[in-house]
Amino acid sequence: MDIDSDTESDVFSMTSAPPPSTSVSMASSMSSYDRDPAEMRSTSPVSVISMTSSMQSAIYRREYGRNLNNYSDIYRLPADDEELQRLDLQHTMLSDIMGGKYVPPMASVMADDVPGETKTCLDLGCGSGSWILDVVRDFPHCSAVAVDLIPMQPPTMPLNLRSEVDDINLGLEHFYGDFNVVHARLISSGIRDYHLLIEQISHVLRPGGLIDVSEFDFHIYDKNHRRIELGTEELGPPWWARWMRCMSVAIRNSGGDTDAATHLYEWISNNSLFEDVVYREFWLPVVPPPRDMTNATDVLARFEQKMKEDVTSFLGSGRPLLLGSGLPMELVDELERNALKEVDERRIPQFTRLQCVYARKRSR
Repeated sequence: MDIDSDTESDVFSMTSAPPPSTSVSMASSMSSYDRDPAEMRSTSPVSVISMTSSMQSAIYRREYGRNLNNYSDIYRLPADDEELQRLDLQHTMLSDIMGGKYVPPMASVMADDVPGETKTCLDLGCGSGSWILDVVRDFPHCSAVAVDLIPMQPPTMPLNLRSEVDDINLGLEHFYGDFNVVHARLISSGIRDYHLLIEQISHVLRPGGLIDVSEFDFHIYDKNHRRIELGTEELGPPWWARWMRCMSVAIRNSGGDTDAATHLYEWISNNSLFEDVVYREFWLPVVPPPRDMTNATDVLARFEQKMKEDVTSFLGSGRPLLLGSGLPMELVDELERNALKEVDERRIPQFTRLQCVYARKRSR
């Protein structure tokens, strides 16, 4: 996707300056978890390709009309077919705005250029598996592992890809020294201590390996990219920002790390095992600006349609979390209805910020 034109840059823009740390992370600073991970994880996380009904009942629970994972009480977004379809669409949308599926060092890190070594890739919180499936197709010589709270269910599982059902919060020690690339995207709502996760990834990587992480900061911004600060007590526009504020509170109360995006660059830069740290941020229009038909392009129209489908579906994805947090159904209905109206009317532009960091592990 060409994002160089003035019109398109107004709608989705990218900057590369490191972010200021404007808030303190609610997650503990590299703390130990309350329970011994060895007591909670099975001795060998199972790769699952097809599931029986008994396995499905063990993996999923039904809440407010959606299937959620039955493994973690922190991550409370759906894990059903509707959500996986949304994640597939989101993958194509983010690939468009980020200029491709991979960060620049990916090709060299994953090149089949070391005799006797199989390059390896780990995708943490793989969701529908769109990204990691691209990896095993584009780098067929590699070996890959996809970890999530539910098993991947592609029509066919590539021979060089393994799907593991596991909770990242239990630790990554069993992966130490095993991977050339570790990727994580939009998982902070289910992570108790993201700082600790970064530290563990630094040990999972082989020397010269690549970390690639991307997160939203659970805030909504105005057309000038200024944060819209709202409480949860009153009702009124901007409704998308108000809905996101309720989501942020619910995620935090469930144990997720809503501040992780703001600290990614700081945590990775301050880790002595990483070098060549690169920060990028992308501004995505949750509610796009009013249409400018004089500068409209097909590329922009396609992107806006993808974005609209994603945010509309995301409203439904957040419903179990909001209702489960204690918000009355009437209030959730009102938030969703008015947020959708804002998307259609395009009178109050609102943006979300995707913060991305990649870096290399030092060779020595």
